[in-house]
Amino acid sequence: MTSLATVFRPQMPPESLRGFVRAVEDAGFDELWVWEDCFLESGIATAATALALSDRLKVGVGLLPVPLRNVALATMEAATLYRLFPGRVLLGLGHGVQDWMGQVGARAESPLTLLREYAVAMRSLLAGGRVTTEGRYVKLRDVELGWPPQTVPPLYVGATGPRSVRLSGEVADATILTSATTPDVLRTARQLIDEGRAAAGRSGHHHVVVSLLTATGAGAAERLAADNEGAQAGVAGNAEQVAAAVRRLAEAGADTVVLQPTADEPDPAGFVRFAAEQVRPLI
Repeated sequence: MTSLATVFRPQMPPESLRGFVRAVEDAGFDELWVWEDCFLESGIATAATALALSDRLKVGVGLLPVPLRNVALATMEAATLYRLFPGRVLLGLGHGVQDWMGQVGARAESPLTLLREYAVAMRSLLAGGRVTTEGRYVKLRDVELGWPPQTVPPLYVGATGPRSVRLSGEVADATILTSATTPDVLRTARQLIDEGRAAAGRSGHHHVVVSLLTATGAGAAERLAADNEGAQAGVAGNAEQVAAAVRRLAEAGADTVVLQPTADEPDPAGFVRFAAEQVRPLI
């Protein structure tokens, strides 16, 4: 069964997070996602705050750009959250937007190599291992977490192009896809994920999270077009139209659909209520 979630976009000021989390939890959502877009808000700090402000919400970070963060430090931060909020943290890794990585001097010549090395090292550390590796980018010597998670958490990887989508199937337990994902793109992604999993000898279900850019109310179509930059994905309309778009993604292989408001959504709390009270009953 496909679940419905929503997102706190980093275009919203940090001080609005408290009210947004309250609205999401009061509306009955089980899952909230946050982003780490340059140069807006920290994914770890925002996720930690959202977890502390809520009683039961699962909070996902979609995603941490790995060129910005040393893998040992990122894994320490992740492990702390996993221990503080067991079963409620969903952490995603990605190679980041290359232009942004270039702005801070962190652009990797081979982003996929970095992501692979990083994911493998983080998984081993979170499993309580003592890790020594001398990769092209990730270099660790006898590193072991003092407080690993009590249960090894699922690892999420964000992906866009075919090679990164396939890699997510190889090294991760779940894949995060962007709001540019149409049902046809999602079907292709599922095939690539399965290829990656087969190559790595992985079994079991692979969870796929897909964002759906959503606009409703006055000016919905115009706001969607302005935010979507010509992409074919996304939906503008009433609850029935939004629910139909969610169902199309579910049929194509989405396990979680994250309803993503436009960056200029005039009423974020109202959007949450719309999604929970009008869309969710139709799914």
